[in-house]
Amino acid sequence: MNQLLLTIKRPFVQLSRFRHRQGYGVHSPFAFNFITQVIYQRTPYYKYSDLLKAEKEWMRTAPPCPWNESLPMKRLLFRLVNHARPANIVDAGTSTPASLYLQAGRTGAEYVNAQGVEELSQKVKETVDFLYLHDWNHPEFVEEAFRICVNRTTPQSMFVINGIGYTPHMRALWKKLRQEEAAGITFDLYDAGILFFDKTMNKQDYIVCF
Repeated sequence: MNQLLLTIKRPFVQLSRFRHRQGYGVHSPFAFNFITQVIYQRTPYYKYSDLLKAEKEWMRTAPPCPWNESLPMKRLLFRLVNHARPANIVDAGTSTPASLYLQAGRTGAEYVNAQGVEELSQKVKETVDFLYLHDWNHPEFVEEAFRICVNRTTPQSMFVINGIGYTPHMRALWKKLRQEEAAGITFDLYDAGILFFDKTMNKQDYIVCF
């Protein structure tokens, strides 16, 4: 799926998920707060304007990237990192401007970008606090990278997988990954899937209109 087709499909996707907006029908306090205070948060962070400037510079000097996440998605990544407060961030996939938002969300966190499975295996040695997986055109890479990192989670870890609704392969893979024994609460935003690993909370899979 390319960006044009995704734009065309967007209204239909949102219509099909309309009843899942703003935490409607969610009874878990944790899930409701996460949806309303993080996913739907509209705070105009001062860093947003700085990040737009940095992104323009990135696009001017960096090699062309095959995929650039939408602005809402990049800002969501910023909020997720800001919320999770990870000590380390693993960015698995071809480098995109989203890397700027990941790093800005937690100043001082160790940031690692890996564009292949071998590179990921070499760079990720200990725990993975925050993982952003975003090569949805290659679901086999997404699954292999997930396998490498899932064995390095803690109860505070958060994984974000981009493009889970974009192709039949990714939809099937998302279903498989959220059923992993290590996975706890998950959130399906269509554009991305979010996994938590705190097994003290009751397992639940939420759909969110993002």
